[in-house]
Amino acid sequence: MNDGPLIVQSDKTLLLEIDHARASDCRKAIAPFAELERSPEHVHTYRLTPLGLWNARAAGHDAEQVIDTLLTFSRYAVPHALLVDIAETMARYGRLRLEKHPVHGLVLASSDRAVLEEVIRAKKVAGMLGARLDDDTVAVHPSERGNLKQALLKLGWPAEDFAGYVDGEAHPIALETDGWSLRPYQIEAAESFWHGGSGVVVLPCGAGKTLVGAAAMAHASATTLILVTNTVSARQWKDELVRRTSLTADEIGEYSGTSKEVRPVTIATYQVLTTRRKGAYPHLELLDARDWGLIVYDEVHLLPAPIFRMTANLQARRRIGLTATLVREDGREGDVFSLIGPKRYDAPWKDIESQGWIAPADCVEVRVSLPSSDRLTYATAEPEERYRLASCAREKVSVVRRLVEKHAGAPTLVIGQYLEQLHELAADLDAPVISGETPVKERQRLYDAFRSGEVGLLVVSKVANFSIDLPSAEIAIQVSGSYGSRQEEAQRLGRLLRPGTPGPDGTPKTAHFYTVVSRDTVDADFAANRQRFLAEQGYAYRIVDADDL
Repeated sequence: MNDGPLIVQSDKTLLLEIDHARASDCRKAIAPFAELERSPEHVHTYRLTPLGLWNARAAGHDAEQVIDTLLTFSRYAVPHALLVDIAETMARYGRLRLEKHPVHGLVLASSDRAVLEEVIRAKKVAGMLGARLDDDTVAVHPSERGNLKQALLKLGWPAEDFAGYVDGEAHPIALETDGWSLRPYQIEAAESFWHGGSGVVVLPCGAGKTLVGAAAMAHASATTLILVTNTVSARQWKDELVRRTSLTADEIGEYSGTSKEVRPVTIATYQVLTTRRKGAYPHLELLDARDWGLIVYDEVHLLPAPIFRMTANLQARRRIGLTATLVREDGREGDVFSLIGPKRYDAPWKDIESQGWIAPADCVEVRVSLPSSDRLTYATAEPEERYRLASCAREKVSVVRRLVEKHAGAPTLVIGQYLEQLHELAADLDAPVISGETPVKERQRLYDAFRSGEVGLLVVSKVANFSIDLPSAEIAIQVSGSYGSRQEEAQRLGRLLRPGTPGPDGTPKTAHFYTVVSRDTVDADFAANRQRFLAEQGYAYRIVDADDL
């Protein structure tokens, strides 16, 4: 027994004592391979999963490193059976390989004949494989490259893809670093992706994921298709590429609900690509409109199901996914792994903060109590109505007003989900509202006014969660959200983490992230789930009573 902060259990859970002096070091060490499950005040629970271990393996961590980390930080002896399981699970990655063959094109090869025999006989891969070439190799239909990788992952034998990529149509793209340069972690992220050929880069909001995408484009120097969440994001990508690269505005096309330009670099929204007409997706032909050399998936954790299906057919194209969190509320992290690629680079938020690239954050949950009459209404409501009733509690309006007054003069975002609540808050605060109903031009005008300081307070719906660059925001007040969404928490916190002008002493200004929650309701339950994300990233959060503000 040693004085470590970690208890490693045979059921693959890891218990981390938060108040321990070595807890921060331990959290950083286990983050590449363990997923946080619960984060109450004193002990956080992590879990070892095959996907987490395979992602670590793909990112260059081996079983010896993982085992050494557990032995170093564990307070008690680590169960031997668990160590064996970790080694065997990580050894499964790459036992099967997709490779190019001079005659047969694409083949599945293995150094373990028994594994190959097992998967050949699996019903899930029936129809994807061709002739048996020898004891260790079987032909693969090229069109099934993505589907086969998905199926093998589900069988527990993730294939390492060495089949290579087509270069696509060449198009010169260079970074123009006059007066600026890529940060060291951005260079590492782009090079880690390029070395792997496809995969996901995980970086905090505000850490410059767009520039990592631009660096990947410069590596490829080829026609590029960029998929983004919305039209505002598409235009921000275009502006950034024109500013930071050799590309001109005429070389970049927008493919959205209002524009259908196909150019050497084309930025398309997920929404337009997944528009259905008579059961078909007419805009998916964009994927074959050019010989793309690179496909960029912005906010890859939001990828819609139809995009997964079409990505299965794009395995010969280099693909990079950009995200602040690999957590998907639909549980399809395995599809991201098999179809976009494994995690190639992951920079912990607190590490980037300690280097001064993103602002430090103070995270506070403010709890309000429902009055007796509202508690009775809540208690007798249908389950699906309770979250809305708790989220839209009238008591939140006065709390938000007091928080805005407390930080008067600081650029502030009030963020919520329910339009009626947002309009009530906007009226009370005399502030403009941005929602899905706001025309794109008006959204851009208000965002620009916020960036310039002309407008200091915005009330925004979830349309502002994703890919919106508001570097001046210092305060966020969250009043309602998408149930217990950790990915949403990542995006909302990320709105604040662009480092602003340093304070008088030269240190970065601290961002303030408030969540106003109705106690003793599902609102508080969902808030606890969202807080797992904060704990995952190393942020402490305080819980205060509204009366103590």
